[in-house]
This record gives sequence, structure tokens and C-alpha cells, in this order.
Amino acid sequence: MPASAPAPDPATPQTGREEEILHASCVAVDGRGVLILGPSGSGKSALALQLMSLGAVLVADDRVRLWAENGTLLAAAPETLRGLIEARGVGILRAETAGPVPVALAVDLAAPEPKRLPPERRFTCLDCEMPLLHNPGMGHFSAAILQYMKAGRDE
Repeated sequence: MPASAPAPDPATPQTGREEEILHASCVAVDGRGVLILGPSGSGKSALALQLMSLGAVLVADDRVRLWAENGTLLAAAPETLRGLIEARGVGILRAETAGPVPVALAVDLAAPEPKRLPPERRFTCLDCEMPLLHNPGMGHFSAAILQYMKAGRDE
């Protein structure tokens, strides 16, 4: 009897699967991803490092592979960047990694948040939609993201 083929590794690109690679960072909080968006120099890696210092686990830094499965956006690191994160002024650091993870929240560092109590916003990628936070430019942002991931937001 022939041996069965091994199950495909979900972190490896699969033929026919639509994928995007974004210039972004991603960390996991309790197994769910926070996708950090913004232009070069906006603080994506710095926010990822802050979240990691609060218990998050690195998924990817600088480039994030994204694909959809059953209506859920999944994130992983490209193999060449797995386990590496840039700390500006320090260098490239090694880190524990997670992934692939379902993305539960997107954060846009390029979009300032002027409102004290902002409206609910949404981010869509590969036909998957999730909550979106804009950057309040406040020191508590990483702690607020962590709490959002743990308990959600009161509408």
C-alpha cells in the first residue's frame, strides 16, 4: 500500500492560492494576528517590538505573506525573514515566531486618529474584513492594542 502524501505546510505557498506580500509587520496575541501597516519609517517594527515586550509573538517583520482560507485572512513570514525583526539603532534581532495565524486586527500607522472615541473602522484584504485602528500617536497605543485583542471594544 503506498504511503500517503504529507499534508501541505500552510506556511509554504500553495499552487493556485492567491497571496499578497505586504510591506508590513505582524505579531500574534493569543494566536491571533495584529497586522501593522504603514510606510517605511512609520514605526511598524517599533510597535511590533513594544507588543512583543507585552507578550505578543512575532509573525513577520518588514514583509508579511497573506492569503485567505474559508473567509479568514492568514499571515506568515516569508521564509527568508522568519524569526528576524529590525530594531532601529540596534540591528536585526532574532525572535520566537508564530504563524501562520488568522489576522484579527489591522493597525494603520500612517493614518492619524484625532478622535478620542473613534468610529469603528474596517480593513479589507483578499475579500476578508477585520477591524482597523488608526494611530493615536500616544504612548499607550501598544497596551491598548493588547487589551483590544484580549477583550474587544465596547460599542
